[in-house]
Amino acid sequence: MTNIPETGRTPRVTIRLIVLQVLVLSLLATLGGRLWYLQIRTGKEYTEKAAGNHIREVVEPTVRGEILDASGRILAGNEAKLVVSVSRTELLQQKDRGKAVLARLADVLGMPAKDVQDKVRLCDAKTPQPCWNGSPYQPIPVTKAATTQQAMQIMERREDFPGVTAQPTSLRRYTGAEGANLAQVLGYLSPVTDDEVQKTKDKPGRERRLPVDQIGRAGLESVYDNDLRGTTGIDRLEVDNLGRVIGSAGKTPAQPGNNLVTSIDARVQKAVEDNLAQAMVDARKVVDKDTHRNYEADSGAAVVMDVHTGRIVAMASAPTYDPNLWVGGIAGKDYQALTSKESNYPLLNRAIQGQSAPGSTFKVVSTAAAAQAGYSLSGNYACPSSLTFGGREFKNFESKGYGSISLARALEVSCDTVFYGLAYDQWMADGGIKPKKDAKDWFYKTAKQFGLGAKTGIDLPSEAAGRIPDRQWKQEYYDANKDAWCKQAQSGGNDYGTLVAKENCADGYQMRAGDAVNYSIGQGDTLVTPLQMARIYAALSNGGTLYRPTVAKAVVAPDGTLVREIAPHEDGKIPTDARTLQYIDEATKGVVEQGSAAWKFTGAGWPQGKIELHAKTGTAEVFGKQTTSYLTTYSRDYAVVMTMSQAGTGSGASGDAVRRIYQAIYGVDDKGNIDTGKALLTKPQGELPKFNPDGTAMKPVSFEPGATFLDPAPKTPPTVPLMLALPALEPTVRRTR
Repeated sequence: MTNIPETGRTPRVTIRLIVLQVLVLSLLATLGGRLWYLQIRTGKEYTEKAAGNHIREVVEPTVRGEILDASGRILAGNEAKLVVSVSRTELLQQKDRGKAVLARLADVLGMPAKDVQDKVRLCDAKTPQPCWNGSPYQPIPVTKAATTQQAMQIMERREDFPGVTAQPTSLRRYTGAEGANLAQVLGYLSPVTDDEVQKTKDKPGRERRLPVDQIGRAGLESVYDNDLRGTTGIDRLEVDNLGRVIGSAGKTPAQPGNNLVTSIDARVQKAVEDNLAQAMVDARKVVDKDTHRNYEADSGAAVVMDVHTGRIVAMASAPTYDPNLWVGGIAGKDYQALTSKESNYPLLNRAIQGQSAPGSTFKVVSTAAAAQAGYSLSGNYACPSSLTFGGREFKNFESKGYGSISLARALEVSCDTVFYGLAYDQWMADGGIKPKKDAKDWFYKTAKQFGLGAKTGIDLPSEAAGRIPDRQWKQEYYDANKDAWCKQAQSGGNDYGTLVAKENCADGYQMRAGDAVNYSIGQGDTLVTPLQMARIYAALSNGGTLYRPTVAKAVVAPDGTLVREIAPHEDGKIPTDARTLQYIDEATKGVVEQGSAAWKFTGAGWPQGKIELHAKTGTAEVFGKQTTSYLTTYSRDYAVVMTMSQAGTGSGASGDAVRRIYQAIYGVDDKGNIDTGKALLTKPQGELPKFNPDGTAMKPVSFEPGATFLDPAPKTPPTVPLMLALPALEPTVRRTR
């Protein structure tokens, strides 16, 4: 007898079959569910993705808009260049990862092989320039100046140069119109990064970044990038599985960028750059009486502002550089020169980023503060040669006293001790070392009402705010530096820095008498930018209005039609009544006629009776450095400010240069004769330039290329220095003029 069932299956076999059936059914159910999910639930999405796999996008670069000066001169335009580019994607497909191709390319172009290899490597935190910081899928330009013969060699031997192209390409060109440089104002471009491409891939129109795009990275190119860049064209082609084109899936035509009209006058800009450069050259020929060596004059900036609108007519910063270095990719040695300490960082715009003590140019603010505090504008105030506060002697410039004088005369001759006395009185009235809860702090409050200690809001990137060292700042600065001060104090040294550290460790949070009096003459921890001072002196000229500085005037379409106007914007009023404003106006006129600037203006033939100028000189001391020259001026239409680091006195170093700028603007010769036919811009240009039907600006009358506006004019423009000191952040000390 057997135990096998009639079915021929043992119980164990039956169980195995049941388990197998369950597994098969489970797999079928899972497969069915997945098919339902893919074909029904998400079928539309995957259909679109599948269709996308058969679409190839061909990108058509757009033409970037031009940047124009107030009369329509092209400051930044475009030109066709023969560019040789390399595709990293194709190079990496070679057995040797493209080394042989790059070597042959270097030989054709007459470049070192290493330079070519460096240009096509990708940038990262450890890779120095030159390197490629754009999308790795975008062709990388190796040279922007290939000859026709070189291009033909490459294109005729395609088998030797896979992934290499040579074709005409539109590149940015900074024209140097009328000889003006404008590097820091215009800015520069660099390729879009892969990260930027990914972040904007789903955005429409010009908001989307494509691998061929160039992006503004500094200056106007950066701020108005969306206006200037235009929309890149995209031709969507349908291809089969072999990559052959079988049709079109639509085309988005390229749209050129809009043009930007600025308030810059290229001729005035040229005059400002020339005279700033010459002033620095001249300063280096003068021996500093304190250090017994020539002035270094290692930095400088100048601003010309339309007082009625706040628009910038000219803005210069030294040292400067050629912005065309960035076009087509900057060379490694050039990048190093622009960013190294030895070159003193010429990429910085010292007009808006250079912070320094303003010296006695700050005294117009202190005068307004005294008036707000209730001091009489009709009274006289003691101007001894020195005063002592807290056991320290604070001297007048060159230890000279003027007796009992008015505030106006104190401004004219730049008497420090008058302002020392006023500031000390206010410091005591506010409680001295132990301030009252309702301390008025008129000198600090007034400065902030003049717009100091805050950004002006100019349409340029990376503007510095400056600093007003009031009680709140003192406390915050103490909290941040107490540990470092106390550590240095314990070192036991007797040098100046250690002595200051000992004092600050003990009570650096306190507003001392010395802090208050030093501040009143634009010294101590006070920091301003040249643009901030230009804005203040423009307000003194126009009746008290603080305008927001602007460089751009309008955005214009390629055909010349107006897209939008950038109108002047009033930010507020300076805290002076009509009487105080008139008082300061008369006093600053006196500076030119019989005060500290007279020897450089009326004493040098300026026709003050016909074109009235106003000024205030400043000479700020910086610990460990030579004095900073500051000269702030205005006429009925313009505010002109110039400053130079380690260059000497305000009038001595900057006076001639500022007068010559006014001579160029108003057509004044050395003898004081006025010829309006030679004047560059007797009135600020309010209207926009006229445009031809094709969108090009109607050409204004121009001076000869390379002409300089110096007095006397050299045969060649002075070389703008390539060294510039960083602005000092350490406390400054005593004297001003």
